[in-house]
Amino acid sequence: MATEQDFNDDITACLSVLRSGGLILYPTDTIWGIGCDATNPGAVSKVYALKQRAETKSLIVLVADQRDILKYTTQPDLRIFDFLKNVQKPTTVIYEGAIGLAANLISTDGTIAIRLINDDFCRHLIRRFRKPLVSTSANISGAGTPAIYREVDPHIIAGVNYVVNHRRNDDTRFHPSAIIKWNADGTHTDIRS
Repeated sequence: MATEQDFNDDITACLSVLRSGGLILYPTDTIWGIGCDATNPGAVSKVYALKQRAETKSLIVLVADQRDILKYTTQPDLRIFDFLKNVQKPTTVIYEGAIGLAANLISTDGTIAIRLINDDFCRHLIRRFRKPLVSTSANISGAGTPAIYREVDPHIIAGVNYVVNHRRNDDTRFHPSAIIKWNADGTHTDIRS
């Protein structure tokens, strides 16, 4: 059984890797993800290379608090926060006007996919790191998405600098987040439900 010390050891190890531009493999509020400093373009490039994914395909950014969305987007519609309070599953929102993030994370139209995280480990890690994290499914591009740690491709495990111990033995099958595009009129378009 994991202890608070194990949890803290994972956080400390992750912080060291993230600060040096490395990659982590970690559990999120959805599936296991490959993560890095979302403000470091070199680290983001490593994620694309490991996944064998074109840099034109977007990655998701995780933040811990509402104020982080205000910091990394130019003019978010504040109605999104009321909407997010009422959704039942983790939901990633595509915002316009991305700022302060690695350029290779931002879509050519200036949008960015951000999820306000609802997971104790991730929230704690992001708050301690004081920067948002990249989160993308822990798979080679085009391969199946692993729902649990044991399904993660050994190539991915070998390609990161640190694998979080927290929840490795958890066989609860999580699913990718919903993705919506928030529209200027306060409505949303479902991208992935």
